[in-house]
Amino acid sequence: MGARRDFLRLRGLTKRFPNGTIAVDAVDLDVAEGEMVALLGPSGCGKTTTLRCIAGLEDAELGSIELAGKRIDALPPNRREATMVFQGYALFPHLSVFENVAYGLRVRRVGGTALRKRVEEALALVDLAGLGDRRPQQLSGGQQQRVALARSLVLEPKLLLFDEPLSNLDAKLREQMRGEIRGLQQRIGVTSLYVTHDQAEALALADRIAVMDRGRIAQLGTPREIYDEPATRFVADFVGRANFVQGRVVAVDPILSELLVEVLGDVRRVRAAEAEVSPGDVIDVLVRPEELRVDPGGAGDARATVATVSYLGGQINYELEWEGQTLLATAPVDRGAPLPSSGAVVGVHLPAQVFRAFPL
Repeated sequence: MGARRDFLRLRGLTKRFPNGTIAVDAVDLDVAEGEMVALLGPSGCGKTTTLRCIAGLEDAELGSIELAGKRIDALPPNRREATMVFQGYALFPHLSVFENVAYGLRVRRVGGTALRKRVEEALALVDLAGLGDRRPQQLSGGQQQRVALARSLVLEPKLLLFDEPLSNLDAKLREQMRGEIRGLQQRIGVTSLYVTHDQAEALALADRIAVMDRGRIAQLGTPREIYDEPATRFVADFVGRANFVQGRVVAVDPILSELLVEVLGDVRRVRAAEAEVSPGDVIDVLVRPEELRVDPGGAGDARATVATVSYLGGQINYELEWEGQTLLATAPVDRGAPLPSSGAVVGVHLPAQVFRAFPL
């Protein structure tokens, strides 16, 4: 298979609000044809403003936006060949499902047999065939979201933009719908940009994730790269649950890009951070909760005291007191074993080289 070409290109995209706040700060981003990229970050990080600039709903102060090799940042929204699926669905309550989906086509003066064929095909794509005569209020939340998706797809856009489309749904339906959206996007191959603050959503949906922090992209990579090899402490803390414990650098191995760090009662090998560190420096060491293996029987590299235990059906979450620090640990449920109680002493096993270092 040949390399995919860049389809959406942002260069130096900058947006400043009237109060002087820089919402988007010189963002560069390339999205390949047929790829789904998630913009992930906390509220106020610039992800939705970036999306709205691409859609033409906000005017960028600086920078360029190219789609399929053509500059679109000076075009009005209706000429950008990009459609948006909004958080609140934005359906017309007085129109039928069919007419909601057909609305954009009618604005473009598509009618007759061509309109009916395209609307019916779009409804079939989102599993709403036969429901065209219903009103939005007669549908479930998930079905309303499908109508909003069909309304975007019927226009046959080159770029599909999602602005936190599942945030109004309950947890179970949200999980179901993200699987449906991902399956549909892969099936039709439409290039997509998906804004969310939900890390699980981004990890499940996206080919790549752009984690945003204060208007900039802090890291761009595959879900696995973002989770396993976070480039900054912010990314490590925002994506997934994290333990940060302080350690002191004993030695630096530049050949292996590793550090020897005194941490959690022993000298351990730690993957080096990008920034330079020297022996004697105090650093933050990242340990993911699932990397701490808990043995209720007491076997392991060390012993820790259970502070709290949370039973979540498929897994157990622990808060452990160890070496004067509180650590989170996650373990699968052993159906035949009792849960440790608060105050119990358990064994903790630390697999080799699971740590990452971040300078303070």
